[in-house]
Amino acid sequence: MVARNIKLSISYEGTNYYGWQRQPDRQTIQGEIEKAINKIFGQRVDLIGSGRTDAGVHAIEQTANFLIDSEIKCDKVKFALNSQLPQQIRINDSVEVNKEFHSRYDAVGKTYIYKIYNNRVSNPFLSKYALFVPFNLDIEKIRGASKLLIGTHDFNAFRSENLVAKNTIRTVHNININKDGNLILFEITGDGFLYNMVRIIVGTMIKIGSNKKEVNCIEEALKTGNRQLLGHTVRPHGLFLKKVYYKVLDTHGSML
Repeated sequence: MVARNIKLSISYEGTNYYGWQRQPDRQTIQGEIEKAINKIFGQRVDLIGSGRTDAGVHAIEQTANFLIDSEIKCDKVKFALNSQLPQQIRINDSVEVNKEFHSRYDAVGKTYIYKIYNNRVSNPFLSKYALFVPFNLDIEKIRGASKLLIGTHDFNAFRSENLVAKNTIRTVHNININKDGNLILFEITGDGFLYNMVRIIVGTMIKIGSNKKEVNCIEEALKTGNRQLLGHTVRPHGLFLKKVYYKVLDTHGSML
């Protein structure tokens, strides 16, 4: 039987998981889905994700694919896997794609959301999904500062100092900052993101919005690559992978 390439659209609540990537003796999203695939199909697979998410990070729509020898109808795969997965992980869609499709290498962009609950008193219903910030934030100042990040830049300063990256050039297409009552939503779209890049951007905007850093720290950091000019790396629980974008076609000619 010829192996088929199955693409999954996945949502998960990452609070109790050590991120996406499979790890020995730890619960991860990739590990749980691979175990479910093995249970359903009796085959061990290497589930390829569009990228890693850290411990505690959530996904509205993560993308992954795997090769399998099976004649099961694609639209049945999601139901079969969901029957074996924890409730915090759901397969929203399962489709067959061409053999060359690769969830990571074929991705051309991503959108992330970061949520902040900005009030003097915390909200217990949002404690796992939004960063609590008890002091006032100047939204207009943050919006102005965020425009400095739009475009193609060397984002060397906006990455974890513990990670060596071969290429730190990235393009940020858009940053929207919306306020709904006490909830502030950062929505950032780019061609790709360095490790901790979104969380450092948000941490910097919090410093700027609370007048603890000047807006020009962004321009200086982009010029010099100096991480120390920027804000802290905010906690992971407010971060959601919203969407992964592709330009390839599936086996039926539909855009993925």
